[in-house]
Amino acid sequence: MIIAIPVLSDDGINSLISEHFGHAPYFAFILIENGQIKSVEIEENPHQEHGPGVIPNYVKSHGADLIIVRGIGQRAIGSFEKLGTKVIRGAEGSIASIVNQYLAGKLKDSNYTVTRKFH
Repeated sequence: MIIAIPVLSDDGINSLISEHFGHAPYFAFILIENGQIKSVEIEENPHQEHGPGVIPNYVKSHGADLIIVRGIGQRAIGSFEKLGTKVIRGAEGSIASIVNQYLAGKLKDSNYTVTRKFH
């Protein structure tokens, strides 16, 4: 399984989640095998200035089965759903914390209102 998380920096497993997925400076792609983090790859977001559907396609091109975000718009959720990528909203903290919560079954989807205007 591959989990995608939009993050603020390239600090490996300590990178913090970005408030709005599409405007994150980086994306982390976390490979999970046998309930454990096998690898973490972080890439610069090549689509910070994007049109509808661009980021979901970028994330899916990396094989992501799940994207964990803090804030996300309804149109983007629809795009991910069409691609078969599950979305969990309302997460906060570092990659390590978020993924460990998910693997323990403690990370639940919750609506999060972005405090900064992006569009």
